[in-house]
Amino acid sequence: MNLEELSNIDPSSPGDWPGVIKAAAILLLCAAVGGAGYYFDTQHQIKALETAEQEEVSLKADFEKKQAKAANYERYKQQVEEMKQSLGAMLRQLPNKTEVANLLVDVSQTGLGAGLEFELFDPGSESPQDFYAELPITLRVKGGYHEFGDFVSGLAALPRIVTIHDISISGSGQELTLSAKAKTYRYLDAEENAK
Repeated sequence: MNLEELSNIDPSSPGDWPGVIKAAAILLLCAAVGGAGYYFDTQHQIKALETAEQEEVSLKADFEKKQAKAANYERYKQQVEEMKQSLGAMLRQLPNKTEVANLLVDVSQTGLGAGLEFELFDPGSESPQDFYAELPITLRVKGGYHEFGDFVSGLAALPRIVTIHDISISGSGQELTLSAKAKTYRYLDAEENAK
């Protein structure tokens, strides 16, 4: 096929075209139809597929988290119940209004039982916190190291919470003076907590 044959091709009668030209025209037409189909339809479908795949990954991760929670639901329920019981036990260690006087007596009896001589036992005023009130007690007692140790151990063994702060020991030999601030805590009832 030469250039003269190409110039004599009649575009209105493609059936008369040579086989090579027909094949080339069919390939070009197929490529044009395929390109147009890709541009107008397939391209948007590919983007939608990519978006759906990303959403699938996100949903799978969310599902796995929720499934792990669901699988451990009974264990979580049991832990919450244990925490409630533990909180109840801790709250029972905080005296209510009527038990504070008995607790103060217990603190002083613990000191006397350890063989200490009280020079000062001064309960301060309560300071309310979140759900409890703090009651400081300023102490000054005389005795020896072993008596001080017995006293602090006795306070730790009380059924109510008592902490010791700002400890200072002065003196020499067998005659020592321990100055400290003991703090006990009282649970605020609902009415007090509302205030």
